Amino acid sequence: MVTRDQIVHWLEATANVMKDNKEYLTQLDAAIGDADHGINMDRGFKKVMEKLPTVADKDIGNILKTTGMTLISSVGGASGPLYGTFFMRSGMALASKEELNDEDLFKMLKTGVEGIVQRGRAQLEDKTMFDAWSPALDAMQAALDDGKNTHDALKAAVDAAEEGMKGTIPLIARKGRASYLGERSRGHQDPGATSSYLLLKALLDTLES
Repeated sequence: MVTRDQIVHWLEATANVMKDNKEYLTQLDAAIGDADHGINMDRGFKKVMEKLPTVADKDIGNILKTTGMTLISSVGGASGPLYGTFFMRSGMALASKEELNDEDLFKMLKTGVEGIVQRGRAQLEDKTMFDAWSPALDAMQAALDDGKNTHDALKAAVDAAEEGMKGTIPLIARKGRASYLGERSRGHQDPGATSSYLLLKALLDTLES
């Protein structure tokens, strides 16, 4: 079971990870975007940290929805609406939950990613965050179907997300600002796929601690 406190710790860990990787994400974005992804993610999760104490004693769905609304209202560019939608949809799917079993945890991620896809209209190999999320969900589903526990299923998801993230390097961007570069977008790792991997890795690290 994943507890409410662990979800809160995950959000705190994510805020720290985005702060620590602010420059790195911004450098990745400078190559193919607006050079603001790291700045935006750091700012958004700082706002989440300001808001978190007001909902930390509420149910998990409420915590995630509040996170999503905070990101939408405080983050510019494409990442705010996309990550905001991820957390909003996750929260709606887990309304009134105080703890999550394996199925709930998978539903949290899957529903969130469905929100990202609806909002961003991304497909595999468009060179977006979906290139990290799609293989992560497939790997987690396969691991759970195989009878693996929460930790091992999530580990499989994180490993797949990392592969997907690295797999964006040779792709030509077909979405967003990067798509304007055409062939020149090849050879650069997608910043959204990178922050998605970091978000998922923070969840695994939280459950391991």
